[in-house]
Amino acid sequence: MNLGAEADIRVAVVTKGHPFQAEPFFAVFDALEGVTWSHIEHPEALELVRPDRAADFDVYVMYDMPGIEFTGAEPPARFVDPPAEYRQAFLAMVDRGDVGMVFLHHAIAGWPTWAEYSALLGGRFHYQPADLAGVSYPDSGYRHDVTHTVEVVAADHPICAGLDASFEITDEVYLFPVFEDDVVPLLRSQHRFTAENFYSADLAIRGTRNANDGWTHPHGSNLVAWTNSTPNTRVAYVQFGDGPQTYADPNYRQILANAIRWAGGAARTG
Repeated sequence: MNLGAEADIRVAVVTKGHPFQAEPFFAVFDALEGVTWSHIEHPEALELVRPDRAADFDVYVMYDMPGIEFTGAEPPARFVDPPAEYRQAFLAMVDRGDVGMVFLHHAIAGWPTWAEYSALLGGRFHYQPADLAGVSYPDSGYRHDVTHTVEVVAADHPICAGLDASFEITDEVYLFPVFEDDVVPLLRSQHRFTAENFYSADLAIRGTRNANDGWTHPHGSNLVAWTNSTPNTRVAYVQFGDGPQTYADPNYRQILANAIRWAGGAARTG
């Protein structure tokens, strides 16, 4: 943990529900200047919606995936509703603007039965076929270790500060529904977001990884970073962040640092 000055941005890094390599991931936060961070796992993370806990932080970085239990049986995933008290407290926290929120990578799959959560994030990754905003979708797609070109489409936005107009990154990419009409685009990928370029999440959790036999999915958005702020809370989603190669990428670190500073701005000055 950084031992930062009083003016540092105070960050809670929230995890659990999806495996990741902890040491190289947390090294990213150790390297961030002007940031003091704490690691908080579920179920303790459910307490962060309390006003007294939120008062300890400026930004929540969500690298978690709550609400999903993988069974290794049939069905391969069980979806769990968030506690009613948590839902109410979470929405009240967002309405008050207690903290900014940065969601990373697999966090887009969190709380899959909670429509308001998906609306806040700007989309949802589906491990099983599901309805979202009145539309039926198949399970979502993934593909690891894709080297793709990313274009900055909002050069004036603080999250894009210090980035070249385009850059390459190697990371896992996702194919899932994005609420393009509701979000502010920041970064778009030149990768083709069509079913033949992805593998089925459902097949993967049934034990057949890197396969798409018999699986189809509508063409998807090429957005890989956006904001979706509420009147009082700044919210950003960044699709990057699968593993150590990405964690060490200078562009990833720049985007994450920018997103934390931007999301924490309202909490520190509001």
